[in-house]
Amino acid sequence: MPIHIVGGGPRELLPDLRAYDGKEVQWVSVDRGAETLLEHGLRMVRAFGDFDSLSSEALVRLREMLPELDIWPAEKDKTDMEIALDWAVEQTAGPIRLFGATGGRLDHLFGNVELLVKYAGRPIELIDRQNVITVHRPGAHTVLKDERHRYVSYIPVSETVAGLTLAGFKYPLTNSHISRGSTLCISNELIQSSGTFSFSEGILMMIRSSDFSGCL
Repeated sequence: MPIHIVGGGPRELLPDLRAYDGKEVQWVSVDRGAETLLEHGLRMVRAFGDFDSLSSEALVRLREMLPELDIWPAEKDKTDMEIALDWAVEQTAGPIRLFGATGGRLDHLFGNVELLVKYAGRPIELIDRQNVITVHRPGAHTVLKDERHRYVSYIPVSETVAGLTLAGFKYPLTNSHISRGSTLCISNELIQSSGTFSFSEGILMMIRSSDFSGCL
């Protein structure tokens, strides 16, 4: 059961949300993301936030869709996105995708990336119009070539990532150790229909990006 969470980030950075819809997909909104989902005609199963940024018309429509709407206080110990993601992780072991979670305020962007680190190893993606971000634990992982996101970058989010091996890439690596702050593995490309990355210790972020389009 895929769960797709839509936050209130800049709409110009959103991909086409309808392309991610499906019979089993459950849509969840975070604060102003509710208005985005209403405008796209995508039905929500849950909504999180204080909704103070919603128009009165959107709030009425949201209450009609979710009669038992929980309105969270503005002052709390977690962001609305973290509350929504914690809920989603309890509901499914399947894929979770975050939209509207990049751009705008940098504190929210970095906070949302940290949420991926919190749940490293779970099938969670942070997606915008240009990028797909995932965070991985040690092991061997397969990457399929995607012409929409031709550039593949790896960034250590632990102090060290040990034994990193990249196969099927333009710039391969074999049993390399990289430290946090390294840019060694930025902007690589697959040269085959698929490739693999593996490592023995640490936590590693993978970012798949399209060509620069001027939207970031």
